Amino acid sequence: MINVEVQRGNSENGLSLLRRFTKRVQGAGILPRVRSIRYAERVMSSSVKKKKTLKKIKRKGEIETLLRLGKIIPDAKRKRR
Repeated sequence: MINVEVQRGNSENGLSLLRRFTKRVQGAGILPRVRSIRYAERVMSSSVKKKKTLKKIKRKGEIETLLRLGKIIPDAKRKRR
């Protein structure tokens, strides 16, 4: 992590100090890096992916079975069977 530090000059007011600090932070590229890390998701392991896929396939089969039996009304908005 990069630390940005500014020292206040003799006749410098708070606003110009803050402006100079903001420029240094932008120049260092800290904010884009932090924002990209903030919403990053972890990579799922292969076993977790397989379990999730198998669960999805099983649920899809159950829904198809219930549709054939007439226990679920097909959704017209999603253009299902």
